[in-house]
Amino acid sequence: MTNQNIIIRNAHTNNLKNVDVEIPKHKLVVFTGVSGSGKSSLLFDTIYTEAQRQLIETFGTFARARLPKLSRPDVDDILNLSTPIVIDQRRLDNNLRSTVGTVTELSTYIRLLYSRIGQPFLSLPSFAFSFNHPEGLCPHCHGLGKQVKIDLNLFLDKEKSLREGAIQHGHYKSNSYLLKELIGYNLFDAYKKLKDYSDEELNKLLYSEPILLDKSTTKLTYNRTFEGIARKLEHAIIDRADDEPDDDEKNAYNKFFTYQICDACHGSRLNERARSVKINGVSIDELFCMEISDVLEFVRKVDDPMEISRPIIRKVSFLLEQLVEIGVGYLSLERPVSTLSGGESQRVKMARQLDCDLVDLLYVLDEPSIGLHPRDTEKLMSVLHRLRDKGNSVFVVEHDPDIIRQAEWIVDIGPKAGRLGGNVVYNGLPEGLFDTDSLTAQCLRKKPSGNPVRKAWKEFYSINHACANNLKDVSVRIPNGILTCITGVAGCGKSSLIHQCFVPAHPKAVVIDQQPIGRTSRGNIGTYIGIFDFIRKEFAAATGHDASLFSFNSKSACPKCNGQGVLSYEMHFLDSAKTRCDECEGKRYKLEVLELKYQGKDIAEVLDMTVNQAEEFFKVAKINRHLELLQEVGLGYLKLGQSLSTLSGGESQRLKIATELRKRGNIYIMDEPTTGLHISDIDNFYHIVKKLVDAENTVIIIEHNLDIIRRADWIIDLGPEGGKRGGEVIFEGTPEDLIKCERSWTGRYLKGVI
Repeated sequence: MTNQNIIIRNAHTNNLKNVDVEIPKHKLVVFTGVSGSGKSSLLFDTIYTEAQRQLIETFGTFARARLPKLSRPDVDDILNLSTPIVIDQRRLDNNLRSTVGTVTELSTYIRLLYSRIGQPFLSLPSFAFSFNHPEGLCPHCHGLGKQVKIDLNLFLDKEKSLREGAIQHGHYKSNSYLLKELIGYNLFDAYKKLKDYSDEELNKLLYSEPILLDKSTTKLTYNRTFEGIARKLEHAIIDRADDEPDDDEKNAYNKFFTYQICDACHGSRLNERARSVKINGVSIDELFCMEISDVLEFVRKVDDPMEISRPIIRKVSFLLEQLVEIGVGYLSLERPVSTLSGGESQRVKMARQLDCDLVDLLYVLDEPSIGLHPRDTEKLMSVLHRLRDKGNSVFVVEHDPDIIRQAEWIVDIGPKAGRLGGNVVYNGLPEGLFDTDSLTAQCLRKKPSGNPVRKAWKEFYSINHACANNLKDVSVRIPNGILTCITGVAGCGKSSLIHQCFVPAHPKAVVIDQQPIGRTSRGNIGTYIGIFDFIRKEFAAATGHDASLFSFNSKSACPKCNGQGVLSYEMHFLDSAKTRCDECEGKRYKLEVLELKYQGKDIAEVLDMTVNQAEEFFKVAKINRHLELLQEVGLGYLKLGQSLSTLSGGESQRLKIATELRKRGNIYIMDEPTTGLHISDIDNFYHIVKKLVDAENTVIIIEHNLDIIRRADWIIDLGPEGGKRGGEVIFEGTPEDLIKCERSWTGRYLKGVI
C-alpha cells in the first residue's frame, strides 16, 4: 500500500456496484463513460464528498459544534485523500455587483494601481475607485450602472381607487398589510379613482420624499414617515442588488421595472472624480470595458519611473495572462458574472487557482472542455498540466476524445447507464484502454464514417446588418428546412448572431439552450415532462384518496424537511452541505402516505424508478408516451424523482428536446446540444436531429463538436478570433468546402474527421 494512490473500498453511492479501485495521485486522471454510468457518483458524490467531510473533521471542537455533521458517503473506506477543491460549472453569482473583475480580484489590484500612479494624482485611497464603496460609486445609480424605472402602466390601474386595488404590485393586494398602512396614513382619498388624481397628488403618491406623519388615523406601524411607493420600491430593487432573493420575490419586483443606462455615469458605475483619474490617457472605467487581452497589453506598457507599482503590475499581469491562456481573453472586466456560461464560469474559477501556492491539493473538475472550440482545448490541457506540475492531483470528468487521449490515467465507468452501469470497466494507463471492449474504447477506435448526403435548399431566412455586441455589420442567409451549424471559436459572435439577431425576428422558434431548468429543488423529471399529475391520479384511483395526497408539496410532505427529502446547511466558508432527512429517510412523504400502494409500490418507490423501469412498470398510454420520448433522447437512466437542479447542462438540454419533440414547429434552435454527451451518444442525438429535418423543420445548432459539424447540411463559420477580433462571417457553405477556407480555425480541425 502506498500513499501515492487514493484507495477506495466498496463504493456503492447511487448506482455504483461495490466499486474497489486505486487511483494514482499527482496525475491528470480522466473519469469517462456514458452519461449516467456513475462517473459523478464516484468522483463527486464519493471521493470529493468524503474529502470535504474529513476536512471538516480537522476543525476544532468549537467550530465543529457549530457545523452540521456531514453524512459519510456510501463507501466502506477511502484512504490517502488530499484537501479537495471543486471547479464545477455552477454560475459564479447572481449578484448585480459581481463582475469578472471582482471575482478574479483584478479590480482590487487595478484600483490600487490607479490610486498610486493615476493622473492627476489626488491622493485617493483605492476604494475611491470602487463602485461598491460610497466613495467611488455613482450616486445616481448607486454603483449599478443602471437606473431602475417603474412601468406605471403595469404598476397602476387608474380606473380603480386605492381601496379597489389600483396598485397592481403583489405587496399592495387587497387586505394586505402595506395597503392598510397606506390608507391609514390618511394622506390620500382612498375612494377616489387614480385617473381623477391631480398631477401633484399622483406624484406625491409615487415619488414623495420621506415626510413625517402626524395625522394617520390608525397605528399600523412604528414608522411614522411616508415615502412615495414607486420611489420606495425602486430603492428596494437597488438594495437587493447585494442579495439573492428567491425567484418568486425577484419576479414580484422585476415584473414592474425596467433597467436603463444611468444618465450620469453612462453605465460606468463610478462617480466623476474616479473617472477623471487616468493612466496613459485611459480612465479606470474605460480600462474595465476593454477585452482582457487588451487590458494585458495596456498593463505591460504602464511606465512607473519610481517603481512603486511594480509588484502590482506583476500581479495584475500574471492574473490576466492566466485568463487569456485559459481561453476567456475576449471577456471584459466589467462583464457581470451572471451573464457567463457554465463553461466560462468554470474557466474563470480555474484561472484563479493558478495563483494558489498550496500543493498536494485534489482538484475536481466537471467537463472543463464545455463551450471550447477544438483550438482552445489545447490551451485547456496546458492549464491542467500546470495544476498537476505544482504537485496536485487533477481529476476530471470528461467526454472530449482529445482530453481522454492526453490523460495520464483513465477510469472508465460503465458499461452502460443507470442500473446497467456503476462498474469500473477500465482503470489504468490510456494505451491499455484501447485493448478493451468498453463503449469509450470502441468509439475512440472508430474511424469517421462517410459523409452524409447534404440536403439541398432553396428558401432561406435573412439576417441583415447585424451589429449586436462584437458583430461587424453582418448579413447572412440561413437556409430553410435543413440542418445548419453555426461555428467558430469562443466569443466570435455565434450566440449574438442567433439569440440576439435571429430569435427576436422569429419569436415562434423553439429555442433549446443551456439555461438551467431547475429553479427549485422541488422540480423533478416527472413534474417537468408532465407525468407526475398522471401518476398521482393513478394512485388516487387505486387507493380511493385525493390525488393531492400524493404530492410532496402538500400536507402529505414530511414535516421535518418540508417535502425536500434533504436538510440543507449553510457552511459559510465552504460549499453548503446537504444531508438526507433522518425522519423520512429522503422519501419526502409522511409515513401514512407511504403505506398506500399502487401495484405493490408506494409513491416514493415510483419516484425512485428510472425512466426505463417506469416504462416497464406502467401500462398507461398517456404516461408511457412521455417516457418513450425520454428514452429516445437517451435519458432512460434518469430517475423520475431526480431533482432538476442535479442535471448537467447536456441532460437539461436533452430533457428540453424531449418535451419539444411532441410539438411541431418550423424552426428549432439548439445551443451546444452535445454538451455532456458521451461519444457513443452523438449518433443517437444526430438521428433525433435528422428526424426533425426530415419532417421539413429548420434546425440551427450552435456547436463545437466536429462529428456534428461534419454532418451538417450547411455551415456558417464566424471569426476569425473571439471578441473584437471576431464578429465576421468568414465562411458559408458545406463542410467539404469549409476545410478549404484558410482563415477558419474550424476548417483546420475539421480536416481530421471529414
